[in-house]
Amino acid sequence: MSSRYTPLEMLERLVAFPTVSRDSNLALIDFVDEYLAGHGVSAVRSVSPCGRKANLHASIGPLREGGVVLSGHTDVVPVDGQAWSSDPFVVTARDERLYGRGTADMKSFLAIALALVPEMAALTRPIHLALSYDEEVGCLGAPTLIASLLNTVPRPAAVIVGEPTGMRVVTAHKSIFLFATHVRGFEVHSSLQDDGVSAIMFAGRMLAWLGERQRQNRLRALPSAAFAPGYTTVHCGRIEGGTASNITARDCYFLTDIRALPTERAEDHFRAFERFCREELEPEMQAVEPSCHIRFDVLADVPGFAAGVTEPAVLLAQQLTGQNGTEAVSYAAEAGQFSAAGLSVVVCGPGEIAQAHQPDEYITTAQFAAGIEFQRRLIDQLSR
Repeated sequence: MSSRYTPLEMLERLVAFPTVSRDSNLALIDFVDEYLAGHGVSAVRSVSPCGRKANLHASIGPLREGGVVLSGHTDVVPVDGQAWSSDPFVVTARDERLYGRGTADMKSFLAIALALVPEMAALTRPIHLALSYDEEVGCLGAPTLIASLLNTVPRPAAVIVGEPTGMRVVTAHKSIFLFATHVRGFEVHSSLQDDGVSAIMFAGRMLAWLGERQRQNRLRALPSAAFAPGYTTVHCGRIEGGTASNITARDCYFLTDIRALPTERAEDHFRAFERFCREELEPEMQAVEPSCHIRFDVLADVPGFAAGVTEPAVLLAQQLTGQNGTEAVSYAAEAGQFSAAGLSVVVCGPGEIAQAHQPDEYITTAQFAAGIEFQRRLIDQLSR
């Protein structure tokens, strides 16, 4: 017997799965798979290399070209250390807001699509649901999802990525290039500075270089740029190292993300940084101790996204929302990956990115209702 949920009931089910990126999302995927099967819809999984996570895609309606992909990620960011006023994994309604981790980013979009599956019985062109893992740590699951989708369904006419845009039509986002740096120094007593190599002190010089690159990028920003901020950003969000105040640090680790405008390549900024480290810092370190070195590990490389205003996905989203204009966003999403695969893509979904990742994350009931109306209009159009 098939189960039916209202969009709010489905959101409550999805939020209840604590799909933080560091953990498995398989319980949520199992639920969605079983729910779709109850409505006669077969789903296709692609499992992560570790086996603890999976993408899922499913098609509703006739398998023919011209369908629309509704794409969203199943993972959420951690709640550790955040001061929540209610359980983050229970949807709590108050003051015309729905609170819970993922309500804005971006389980509301997925909940609406899943809840409306019973209303898709009259489709003449298919809707393809695409759920990915590990978007929050670099869109890691999307490439496999896209490949699986394109290998198993007729070519879609449009992809709608349901990131929280306030239901505004977004046609561009920045890229993201995430890398880890490991500085290996040489330990001595801190009174013997010339005999040691402090990994932390050299890391400080590296961070200063990155900070100066960001400053130079900011100086080149155009006041009329569609992005805010209107330049390529360079940001270090985590650092650790050393063992004691009186020991030159043997190791220092830090994480850096570069979010480049679509007109730039993040890798160019990374290569310039790498040259500085290899040509200036490493020789100085190794002159004291040959075993010292600097290591880089690229963790994510997500392409930027820029769609033309006449692309099918953009025109479709404008028709469904009644908007004429378009916007750009500074965060990265899987839109660039879908676009790189040759598909027409737009980003448009309920909720605001300003609420994403925050304690007491929420979506307004008005935005949730707007998301429902948007998808019902899509169903109606694809049923003609």
